[in-house]
Amino acid sequence: MTRTGLFWDERTFWHGGGNYAGMFPVGGLVQPLNGGLPESPETKRRLKNLIDVTGLSRDLILSSAPPATQEDLLRVHPARYLDAFKALSDDKGGELGRRTPFGPGGYEIAALSAGLAKGALASVLEGELDNAHALSRPPGHHALPDFPNGFCLLANIAIAIESARAAGLARRFAVLDWDVHHGNGTEAIFYDRDDVLTISIHQDRNYPTDSGAVTDRGRGAGEGFNINIPLPPGTGHKGYLATMERLALPAIRAYRPDVLILACGFDAAITDPLGRMLATAETFRLMTRQVMELAAEVCGGRLVLVHEGGYSEAYVPFCGHAVLQELSGSAVNAPDPHGDIFAARQPGPLTDDFVATVLDGLAKTIGLP
Repeated sequence: MTRTGLFWDERTFWHGGGNYAGMFPVGGLVQPLNGGLPESPETKRRLKNLIDVTGLSRDLILSSAPPATQEDLLRVHPARYLDAFKALSDDKGGELGRRTPFGPGGYEIAALSAGLAKGALASVLEGELDNAHALSRPPGHHALPDFPNGFCLLANIAIAIESARAAGLARRFAVLDWDVHHGNGTEAIFYDRDDVLTISIHQDRNYPTDSGAVTDRGRGAGEGFNINIPLPPGTGHKGYLATMERLALPAIRAYRPDVLILACGFDAAITDPLGRMLATAETFRLMTRQVMELAAEVCGGRLVLVHEGGYSEAYVPFCGHAVLQELSGSAVNAPDPHGDIFAARQPGPLTDDFVATVLDGLAKTIGLP
C-alpha cells in the first residue's frame, strides 16, 4: 500500500474565527450565528472523525509537525507584518486584514498550520512518504506577504516551498489550486519567478472579485508561469475533469516539476455555501487519481496536498475521505450519502457544450494547443 501521510494537530481546530454571521461582520442589523465564520473547525475535525470511524486512518501514517519557525516565516512574510500579528495575538486577538479574525494565540496556531504543510512536503521530498495531506487550519492560499485575507493568515504552501528550497530538497515546484476561490496569495508570492508554476482553477469572480483573470500570466522571469483558469458557475463534475485533462495537466506535464503540490479546497462541492460549482466527492476522487497518475509520470509520484477551504460541515468529510482513500490505495470506503442525487443534479448536454467552448477559449489564451 502507498505510504500516505496525514499531518494534523488538534490545536489547529482551536483557531477562533471572530464575531461574524457567515461573511457579514456582526453589528447593526446583522445578528450573530452559532457558527460565526464559515471557516469553522468542524469541516476538518469531522473529516478526521470520519476517517477514524471508517478505519481509513489505520491505512494512513498520522503525525503532527513542529510549527514553522520565525526563519521559515520570514522567507515569505516581512518582519513588520509578523510583529503586528504576534503582538495582537499575544493580547486579545483581532483582525489585521480582510475577513481574517483570530483569537489569543492565533499566531502560534497559524505557525503550526504552516508547519504541517512544511512537514508534509519535507517528508515526501526526503522519501519518508510517497504522498501526504496536510490538514492545515487556518488555510493559506489567500495570504499575501503583508496582508492576510479570506480566512488566511500565513501563506502555508509558500512557506513550505521556501523551507524545502532552503534545505536543498527540490528546485522546481508546481502548485495546482482547485479551491473554488482564486489562489491570489500564492500567485502574488511567485508571480515574478519561473521556479514555481502556479495554476488556479476557480469560480470566475467569486473571491477575490478583482483577481484570477486568465490574462494574468506572470511578470518578468515569471511570465508564462502563472495560469488562471476561471470557470463559470455550475461547471460540474464532467467540467472539472475536462478542465484538468485539457488545461491543468498538460501545463504541469510540460513544466516537469520536482514535486506537485495541491492547494486542496473542497468548496467547489455541490453543497458548499461559498461556491456554485456542483462538484461531488467522486469529482475530487477522480481529480486526485488524475494528479497521482501525472505525478508518477513527471516527478516520481511526489505529491503533497495542503488543505484550504471547504465549508459544508456535512459534506467536506466525504470529499476528503474520497481523496485520502485514493491517495493511499485503501479499500476503506465512505459512500457518498447523496451520490445518486448529486449525480442527477449535474449540468446537462447544453451546459457541457458551453463548458467545452469555455475550455477551448481558455486554452487559446493560455497558449495551449
